[in-house]
Amino acid sequence: MIVCGEDALAHRLAAELRDVYRERVVLLVPSAGDARGPRPAEPVRRLGLASALLGRVSSAVPRMPGQQGERPNADADADANVLHVLHASEPDDDALSEAGIDSASALALVYDDDETNVHAALRARRLNPRLRLVIRLYNRRLGQHLEALLDQAATVAGFAPEELDASTTVLSDADTAAPALAATAVAGTSKIVQADGLLLRAVERTPPGRGEIAHPGLCTLALLSSTTHDPSGIEGSDASDDGPVLLPDDATVNAAVGRGTIALEQIAHAGPPLPPRKLSGISAPLGSLFSRRLRWSITGLIGAVLTLALVSSLTTGAEPLHAAYLSLLDLFAINEPAIGAPLPRQVLQLLSGLTGLLLLPVLVAAALEGLGTFRNASALRRPPRGLSGHVVLLGLGKVGTRVLARLREMDIPVVCVEEDPDARGIPLARRLRVPTVLGDATEEGVLEAANIHRAHALLALTSTDSTNLEAALYARSIDPQLRVALRLFDDRFATAVYRTLRAAHPHALTRSRSVSSLAAPAFAGAMMGRQVLGAIPVERRVLVFAAIDVRGHPALEGRTVAETFRPGAWRIIALDTARPDDRLPDLARTPRGDHDPRPPGLVWDLHPGYVLRPQDRVVLAVTRQGLGELLGRQPPHRHVESRASAMDLPRSTDPP
Repeated sequence: MIVCGEDALAHRLAAELRDVYRERVVLLVPSAGDARGPRPAEPVRRLGLASALLGRVSSAVPRMPGQQGERPNADADADANVLHVLHASEPDDDALSEAGIDSASALALVYDDDETNVHAALRARRLNPRLRLVIRLYNRRLGQHLEALLDQAATVAGFAPEELDASTTVLSDADTAAPALAATAVAGTSKIVQADGLLLRAVERTPPGRGEIAHPGLCTLALLSSTTHDPSGIEGSDASDDGPVLLPDDATVNAAVGRGTIALEQIAHAGPPLPPRKLSGISAPLGSLFSRRLRWSITGLIGAVLTLALVSSLTTGAEPLHAAYLSLLDLFAINEPAIGAPLPRQVLQLLSGLTGLLLLPVLVAAALEGLGTFRNASALRRPPRGLSGHVVLLGLGKVGTRVLARLREMDIPVVCVEEDPDARGIPLARRLRVPTVLGDATEEGVLEAANIHRAHALLALTSTDSTNLEAALYARSIDPQLRVALRLFDDRFATAVYRTLRAAHPHALTRSRSVSSLAAPAFAGAMMGRQVLGAIPVERRVLVFAAIDVRGHPALEGRTVAETFRPGAWRIIALDTARPDDRLPDLARTPRGDHDPRPPGLVWDLHPGYVLRPQDRVVLAVTRQGLGELLGRQPPHRHVESRASAMDLPRSTDPP
């Protein structure tokens, strides 16, 4: 398998394919001297700034027992043991041929530039029509067209669609990581996965008290570290012997006294958005263009004109329409003076002229307010003074833009902070009318302008670790109980940051996330030809949700649901009962509409004795090592057997 890229995602993906799936990997990266290659001094400088900031905090926090002897993360140098590393300025024909494109089974193009990935994908499809392509693209619409184009090119080359096995898959690291990052800032929705039009959340549950029983939800996904409530623990690292346990069996859960759990729950139907409610009358445009005071002034003037027309009709005996016409002429001062007319007519003309004088400033105010409304529609909205309970989103780059869209889909109030006025997410914030503060978050007064002291959470998602850390430390100095989620690139540094912040603020929620670590399992699963629905972070580890056909998997085919469960490796959580022709092509990216004739296919409450048939498709919660073992890419591990024997359960071939 070939991986082409220049950032952390390429290295993590190569390590994922090598360590989890035991694949032979060729990593094609730019050399340090290339223009596309990373500048060696910049990451060192940024990490040095962040480490200096962390050192100031660490020196002020007393060292707790058990904080010493932290072991480095083995995944930090993901490319150290890659089988073969090639250096090329760009993935041209020569570079791809040297990497073995003619005999490769899959190619991942994960450059940060969409244009580079598109050009390389077209070259690769021409060189090897059978090749499975996984492309990183931020542009969703372009990705849909590119998938169809490349699959059609493979079909024209003489290959049947069923022989290609997911020939082209377009993914976005920002889209893959955005649900988890957005949900980290929301209480009760810490992790989210979408499947078959349903939103599922992985809820973190605290250890139950005496006499209490924790609600298991659909299933228990993980046991949290035993050091979760110990500030001296090293939660967030896989180095701890008491670290998180993924996919435990019932016996392990019952024996884990005092440890929190991660449970899977169904929360809502994720169908298309409801159509906007239609507003009748002219109140909607007037309400959006003019202020309430101006609307009352216009209403009063209209009432005065109607009153003058009615009185004129009664006093002069003229028809109502003729009386209204005369009143308007008097109002605009274009009627003849009422010299020699009866006294009532003269009085009405004077009153109409006075009303006309009052109408002039109202018309000027309406014009100014309308112009101001149109100007404000294209300008960024300022945070309201009384705003509270909102999420402060720091950074509107690729990831921040996707997270902003997710938060607004969940109707969560957001205030954005961005230094670059031309950032990618600024147009989205303007269109969604999201309050935005332009400025450097590390400067004094910027976070205060975002009402950080009344915020519910802070999401620091810039591309610089030092900026994210400095903003988090400053926000915690304002509100020590603030929920903070950091985007940090280096695993070892993230573990140190997490441990220090937990020691300094033991009662506040702190999370560190890496976009590449959240996205790498989905990209690796796509390279293996499997549909990955999403990934849920469990501290610094990842649990993957994948849809797999039962046919061809001896560990699943012909076995009951209970027999297929492998603690610590995989667990079936849903079964797709729809016929193969009626199944959704993509459970994660194809929402089911209100008028979709296809019945919902996923069944979540499975009978443990149901026997899996070859035509079935299942949704699994699986570890990365478990997915590699299930696909036959690495030798099986020893798993803890459940106390309840699966052979004692009834076997059934009926649909659940």
